[in-house]
Amino acid sequence: MKVHILDDWFDTLRHLQCFEKLATHEVTVWTDHVEDPALLADRFAEAEALVLFRERTRISAGLLEQLPTLELISQRSVYPHIDIDACTQNNVLVCSNMHAGTPSYAAAELTWALILTAMRQIPQQVASLKAGTWQSGVGKTLRSRRLGLYGYGRIAKAVADYADAFDMETVWWASNEGRARAKDEGRTVAESRESFFAESDIVSIHVRLKPSTQGIITKADLSAMRPDALFVNTSRAGLVEPGALLAALNDGRPGLAAIDVFDTEPLTDPSDPLATHPCVIATPHIGYVTEDEFNLQFADVFDQINAYATGAPIHMINPEVWAARAR
Repeated sequence: MKVHILDDWFDTLRHLQCFEKLATHEVTVWTDHVEDPALLADRFAEAEALVLFRERTRISAGLLEQLPTLELISQRSVYPHIDIDACTQNNVLVCSNMHAGTPSYAAAELTWALILTAMRQIPQQVASLKAGTWQSGVGKTLRSRRLGLYGYGRIAKAVADYADAFDMETVWWASNEGRARAKDEGRTVAESRESFFAESDIVSIHVRLKPSTQGIITKADLSAMRPDALFVNTSRAGLVEPGALLAALNDGRPGLAAIDVFDTEPLTDPSDPLATHPCVIATPHIGYVTEDEFNLQFADVFDQINAYATGAPIHMINPEVWAARAR
């Protein structure tokens, strides 16, 4: 098949072991990011399969209508960036392994790295040392502090395991169903949403972005946090009400934020008010960007292409497309 890989910014995949799975296909790798549908349509004019790097590129109805040779979109995990109905209407099969029971340990590890970085003032201390002024302030110990985890899923549970190793107190908040599962499994659930935000030293959000979770963290939630508290987001920027985090930080509640996600990605504005805010530690959506995680994820993605090529597709999101072809 003619396979096009999108948004492989550092040309990483062809150097990983999993890339051997595509040996029998004609592969084109795009290492830049393009949003113009007309340019994308020109690039993919002969593509039979697209490989997506998570949500980096949106697959719209307008784009799909310009890709008459496209048969398959292969990716991993959730797909809010793909117009599934339009795929079905254009006879494009979407395959995406939802990897039940397999958390992104890379994302969990980055969450913990950001927590340590913020609480121990590592960027400020490094800058102070390099400037020849030695120490720049006093950080905070994690032991015995309260970590609030919003969302009762796989990544949050991995982060909770790290908190246990640091002897922290962990409390939870989530959907009604998530809180019920947390209680059934013996976890400590906050008495209320208000107390969850107000009494946590650190709040870290771990929720999938979908229509029902868009803007689920509000300005009121953030403003309930203490001036010395830390807000962490390594999930998706869209989970936070637009403009709420910047406004809350400007008001001094919470006092700090550590984020890996932005409303606009890739973010290339060096003057972005959130990324450059003095109370923000920011990284460029690297939560899952490790060689180990890429090998794991794209082995699944490439297996889906091979399964399709042999007439036995797996992990189908819109199986009616395949059923229609079979008829």
